[in-house]
Amino acid sequence: MSQSDRQKSNVTRFPGGHPPAMSKPGKRGLARLVAATGHSWSGLRAAWRSEEAFRIEVSLALAFVPLAFVVTADIGHQLALLVTCALVILAEILNTAIESAIDRIGPEHDPLSGQAKDLGSAAVLVALILFTAAWGLSIWHWWRGGGG
Repeated sequence: MSQSDRQKSNVTRFPGGHPPAMSKPGKRGLARLVAATGHSWSGLRAAWRSEEAFRIEVSLALAFVPLAFVVTADIGHQLALLVTCALVILAEILNTAIESAIDRIGPEHDPLSGQAKDLGSAAVLVALILFTAAWGLSIWHWWRGGGG
């Protein structure tokens, strides 16, 4: 078999040349949305139970959220500060999901598994740097009498 034939045999053929629309069997409409929401809450509970970093970041967010309304009266600025809190939590959830999937594959060290975990950790670091910069500048400005 030539290389060209092997490439052709590896291409998935779809009727009409397009993949089918993603459709999962089971619940539809509002019932599906309710079930998905339940899965989301299960994920948040799992992150809370299994990840100390997640618990710390959520606790810090609970302290910083009301502070956003103290350091500035500007709603856009408040929203930006709240978004940085949410980004840290979001990055931690995604990092935890990556780590869980990699750990599920097996305990042996694999360079790509290590790279995936490092990239997830880097996402958390970027979110924390953004959080620190936004909050640090905002609190500094407020402390000097420019906010509130």
